[in-house]
Amino acid sequence: MTVAAPYLARKVLLIDDEPFVLDVLARQLASLGLSDICKRTDGRQAWAEIENDPAPFGLVFCDLQMPDMDGIEFIRNLARIEFAGELILMSGTDERILETAERLALARSLNVLGAISKPIRLQQLQRVLGPASPEPSRVSPAAEPFPAQEVERALKNAEFINYYQPKVSFANGDLVGVETLVRWNHPSAGLVFPDRFIATAEQHGLIDELTSIVLADALQLARAWQEAGRNLHVAVNVSAASLFNLAFVDQVAEAAARAGARLGWLVLEVTESTLMLDPIATVDVLTRLRLREVGVSIDDFGTGHSSLANLRDLPFSELKIDRGFVHDADKDTTRGGIVLGCLDMAEQLGIHSVAEGIENRDDWDFLNAAGCEIAQGYYIGRPMAANLLDAWQQEWRIQWQSSN
Repeated sequence: MTVAAPYLARKVLLIDDEPFVLDVLARQLASLGLSDICKRTDGRQAWAEIENDPAPFGLVFCDLQMPDMDGIEFIRNLARIEFAGELILMSGTDERILETAERLALARSLNVLGAISKPIRLQQLQRVLGPASPEPSRVSPAAEPFPAQEVERALKNAEFINYYQPKVSFANGDLVGVETLVRWNHPSAGLVFPDRFIATAEQHGLIDELTSIVLADALQLARAWQEAGRNLHVAVNVSAASLFNLAFVDQVAEAAARAGARLGWLVLEVTESTLMLDPIATVDVLTRLRLREVGVSIDDFGTGHSSLANLRDLPFSELKIDRGFVHDADKDTTRGGIVLGCLDMAEQLGIHSVAEGIENRDDWDFLNAAGCEIAQGYYIGRPMAANLLDAWQQEWRIQWQSSN
């Protein structure tokens, strides 16, 4: 039994204040084919070696609970020097603490292979080390946003296009609507995602024009569905800048009138983190939208700081559970508990529940059994051009029928 070849040539550093644990772990790794292993019982000493010359160490096992330098401090120091090797965290403490430490290390852009509970079993090591890629999986830095001049030029040249991600019913697999996701069909950079232009548009007064373009196309799709007798909704993400604009409601109504679409088939998705920046304007705008039968969804629910107050004070028609809680909720009691709590709140409030981030069958089965209404994620379908939706729907129907 061996692990993936890229690890066999790497120098491995094991850090744990218990010599017995180090000896057992070293023997387990040796049985998997790793031979160049260093053992250290002192976290501070181990850190001094890495700080002096991090290059030799390709793989580091670090215990969280050490007396001189605990694992969290060790993670912080590795991030500070931009350690390029890979990291495996170990602990005999509460699994939630171990998971939190793993998320912290990932947030600091370290190459984390996994987090293992002690006592460590050979099968755990095999699983964590087995699927290695030939090169470290370091997260690439985010691409730089485009300057305002380019975004303005793209608006004039009609380079922004809508993609649509399907949303289906857990009950019968039927398509119930789509989420609209804007893309930039850049002449040289190809398809550009919103993280490179939305903030620029907001900061330079271009977001209203961009939102108008996105709304117009989405409402045209809604009208086409209505004319075909299909009761499907289109969801559009709304910027904070739009929420604070008291004229926004009239702009939405005018866009629907131009498209010949009913407002009742439009859902506007509002991220929780933006809601309380201007509470009075937000309540004003959202309430007027609901009076006109526009659906309002609280997006990324659970990631903001005032979730319960938002549900109490604002007239939402839909609660959308963030993908960070949905994916693997069946395997993680904390995520699963949060998901169940969100679904219970949605039911008690009489609003629709949507789970985004359904990535596989396990995610689907868990949310379906928990009573969620609507599913969205790569398991169902990726964002696509509108003209591909019919072909996707035929394929999805076959997939759903074969698995139910």
